[in-house]
Order: sequence, then C-alpha cells, then structure tokens
Amino acid sequence: MARLLLGVSGGIAAYKALEAARLAVKRGHAVRVIQTRASERFVGRASFEAITGAPVLRSEFEPDPARGAYPGEPVPERVPISHLALVDRAHVLLIAPATANTLAKLAHGQADNLLSAAALAAGCPVVVAPAMNSRMYTHPATVANLEVLRARGVMVVPPGEGDLASYSEHGIGRLAEPEQLLEACESLLTPHPLGGARVLVTAGGTREPIDSVRFLGNRSSGRMGFALAREAVRRGAEVVAITAHVTLEPPVMVRLKRVQTAAELAGACRRELAHCDVLLMSAAVADFRPLGPVDGKLKKDEGVPQLELEPTEDVLSQIAELRRPDQVIVGFAAEYGPDAVSLGRGKLERKRLDAIVINDISRAGIGFESEDNEVTILAADGTERHVPQSRKDEVARAVLDEVERLRELRVGLDGARADTRSPARI
Repeated sequence: MARLLLGVSGGIAAYKALEAARLAVKRGHAVRVIQTRASERFVGRASFEAITGAPVLRSEFEPDPARGAYPGEPVPERVPISHLALVDRAHVLLIAPATANTLAKLAHGQADNLLSAAALAAGCPVVVAPAMNSRMYTHPATVANLEVLRARGVMVVPPGEGDLASYSEHGIGRLAEPEQLLEACESLLTPHPLGGARVLVTAGGTREPIDSVRFLGNRSSGRMGFALAREAVRRGAEVVAITAHVTLEPPVMVRLKRVQTAAELAGACRRELAHCDVLLMSAAVADFRPLGPVDGKLKKDEGVPQLELEPTEDVLSQIAELRRPDQVIVGFAAEYGPDAVSLGRGKLERKRLDAIVINDISRAGIGFESEDNEVTILAADGTERHVPQSRKDEVARAVLDEVERLRELRVGLDGARADTRSPARI
C-alpha cells in the first residue's frame, strides 16, 4: 500500500491523529510520525509508536533508529538526513492537526522544526487539516495563509463546526474526523481518470410538506449518493452534491447544496447543470406532493384531513432536455419486483439517459437505509452489468467505471480534460 508521513502539531485535536494513524495502518498503509514539541503536551510519542510500529521523530538533530525506513522496509546501512529521508519516501504528507502557527510557517516557508523542514522539502502531495479556535481560523491572517497553500497545490481538509475546546464555545475549527483525513489522503494516492471533470451528484430523499410539521417523504438515507461523491473525488473530479434530507457526515472535498422539495432539487440541478460534465442523479425524488400545503399545523381534533395530491415535476427528464452533447447523465431507479430491470430499461429510453442504475427494493437487506445494494447498470449503447450484493462503496466504483467508459465514448480520449495536478509546493 502507501507510505504515509503524519505530522502532528500542538493542539488538543492531536488525539484524533492517533485514530487516523490507526485507521491507516488497519488499511495496510505504512505510517511514520513527526511530532512538534508542543504536540507532546497532548499526545505522547509512545502512543504513536505503539500504533505505527515505528519510532516517532521530534527534532532534526535526533537520530532515527529506522534511518528513514517505513514499517516493513529494511533499515538502510547509511544514516540519512532525517527530514529529507522521511519525506523523500512518503507518498503523501498529512499534517493533522495543523495549528494556526504551523500554517503560518508553511505559508511563509519557515523551517524551524522537523515538521516544517520536512514540509518544505516535500515532493509528494501535502494535505493540511486545520484545527483551532474559530476566531483564529477566521482571522484574516489564517485565511490568507490557507489561500497561499491552496494556490501552491496543498489540499486543505476544512474543519468542522461544533463544540470547541474552550468551555461553552461553539463554532468552526474542529479537526475533520479521522476517516475524512484518511479519505483525503487516499484520494491523492489513486489514479485520476476523472481529473479535471466536474461531477454533480444528487443524494437523499425529498420531502413535500403537508403542513408546517408533517411531510410526504421516503426512506432514502443518501448513502449511495455520498458513496458516489467520495468515489468521484478519489478519481480526481471536482464534485458538487445536492442533498435532500441527508444526516450523514458529508464526504471531504465535496461542495454541498442542501434542498428539501422536488421543486428545490429541480431548481438547484438546473443552476448547476451548465457547470458539470457528469450528472449522477441518485436522489429519491417524491412522485407526488400535497396540493396546497397548510401554513400551520393540522389539528387532530379537527378530524382526518382530506389530502389531495398532485405530481411533482420529472426532474431528470427536465434536466436531460437541457444537457450539452458532451455531458454524461446517469439516472437511478428504485423498482419493485421481478420486472425491475425491464421497467428501468423503459425509463432509460424515455428519459434519454446515457445509463441507468436499477435496484429491486423488494429485496430485503439492500437499498434504502442499508449499507449494501445490488444493482443492474444499463447503458444506452446496450451494455448491461450486474453488480451483486455488496457495500455501496463497491457499487459506486462500478458506476464510476461505467461513467469513465461513457465519457470515452462521448468525448473521446483526446477530448477529455487531462489531470493537471502536480505535487504541492510548500
């Protein structure tokens, strides 16, 4: 697998770096750790050494017992320069947490400790994950430093919003979750066949209001849509996700736009369509909505209300009418029973899609609210692929494989945008 160099700077969120290291090792990556002196006030070396199976370095003047080798590699006979050896062999450098002080050093090319010196010498992709008080994160100096790093090709994993370390404070500045940190690193370690492409994903289920409290909806969780968004990011795409009632943790490096109703989803898709190369329409759109929802709350003691329904707009058909010739549009159809594939094939033709992903929701243990799915992918050129029951991440890989094939057919290899990413320069 990959060699991950983890840099840990001095913040209370350093405890999350332990879990990121554990997850990376569990997935088969070889991990080395550099700590700043301040970080040891929060997490000690012994914890990282126990997880990674390798010595942790803090100073450029201390010897490295492993001589720059990563776990599983032979120890070189020659003693290397520590900050050069570790980063020379790394496939990716992740700095998490990245404090305001460390970000300032990186932006201005300082190299006054082992971590900043290694970052300055890095020829591999660099990922920084800021974590600090919200006032420090939003300060113009920190904002400017992050812009400098982004301009140099550094991937910034933005912090989350929530309770902060300071008592009773709430705001932006929480370190991204360990799974998100590893997800960002792995996105840089995979080939980028969709490099430069812009992918629009819809996820979740729309809700159509009955009154100010109740709604008509469905059981879609958004897991399939988020799996598609994550996989598109891993393949190098710029991803926007339009989400309708999704409570899951969003994928990193994905721009979110939240909607509620089918009409809001349709409007958001129309606005984003001109900017995308691929549309993956995995949201579960309500087919009907109440005619004239009540402004207020229906009272139970007033009797059973008579609900009159009207059809919602066919969002996918509308979008397909507006498409450019070079765009790839993939629909999703949740059908019920043995005729699921034939019903999906009819939708593929009527809506003039490039492909459609069909799942039979009569099957237990797959589809809505489940971690698994089983689908059949039908393409307009007659290609058919069955994906047996597997995790939705695996299904997403199969769908994106088909998207790549369709893009080659539609725009040709010469017309596809090249991936112009280059290693970050601190």
